[in-house]
Amino acid sequence: MLSSRLNFPLEQAGKLRQALTHRSFSATHNERLEFLGDSVLNLCISGWLMQRLPDASEGELSRTRANLVCEASLHRIALELALPSLLLLGEGERKTGGAQRASILADAVEALIGVVYLEQGFEAVQRLVLRLFGTVDLSATAKAKAKDPKTSLQEWLQGKKMALPLYHLDEVRGVEHQQEFIVSCSIPALQLQAQGIGTSRKTAERMAAAAVLDLLMKKGKKA
Repeated sequence: MLSSRLNFPLEQAGKLRQALTHRSFSATHNERLEFLGDSVLNLCISGWLMQRLPDASEGELSRTRANLVCEASLHRIALELALPSLLLLGEGERKTGGAQRASILADAVEALIGVVYLEQGFEAVQRLVLRLFGTVDLSATAKAKAKDPKTSLQEWLQGKKMALPLYHLDEVRGVEHQQEFIVSCSIPALQLQAQGIGTSRKTAERMAAAAVLDLLMKKGKKA
């Protein structure tokens, strides 16, 4: 159950329900909780990075935090928590694939963090955030990626005297004011390709570049 994975008492099921409620479903939706959760999450991650990266500069800390607290990482966490099957969406949003939309899922994760903060306090929500983000690689490679995924990938390829990556807009989903862009990033010479999803083409390209960097790390290449 979600409550057990979050270590959240069952008697607060009403609050959990609100955190998973999109505005298309009910007037009692999760946007205020998401607003709070976003701030709490940034504070938790800031404190964690101060401990984990004692020699990092303010700029490095800011970039690493931005890389962690982003739509892509929150979307991954939402999938790990199986949130798509738990979201409460209006009929129209459900029919257009809202349960799989990265932005909606990321907002739900932040709303859940907001609920835990309100009901159990900062220490409890800090433990939750560390469980959700604790396995993230903060090696020198990961910090380099935090500088900016597109720039880091380009610099890595140039250092190897290889052609720059190719970006392709694969799909645009959703209505005009709530669009979601899907972009692929490929390195033909290495036969590598990955997709990124974002609320703008630029963000999707960054997410795709980050995904390719992840593939390079897994292959044991130092980006």
